[in-house]
Amino acid sequence: MHDSIAALVGQEGWRAEGDAARVHYDGGGDRFAVEFYADAGRVLYWTVPTVESDAVAESDASAATAAPVPRERIPDPLRRRIREDLDAAGVDPDVERREI
Repeated sequence: MHDSIAALVGQEGWRAEGDAARVHYDGGGDRFAVEFYADAGRVLYWTVPTVESDAVAESDASAATAAPVPRERIPDPLRRRIREDLDAAGVDPDVERREI
């Protein structure tokens, strides 16, 4: 496991998944999964289906599928928290701003 992944796992809510670390965020009615990929030095944001959309999924499979979210659509408080967590884990917080 990468040292950066191990350090992120020490932050609230983060868990390791191979060469990545993931945390889930619920806020303002939105649910996101945030992933940090150590090898690429990148952060990706995904929408996470809500319980209500899970019920719809029986009739529309696409409604329950996670989808990538452009960085500019992510709430500033979440982006700030991710940069703070990265910094606390010894990872350059500017990786959160890097485009894919």
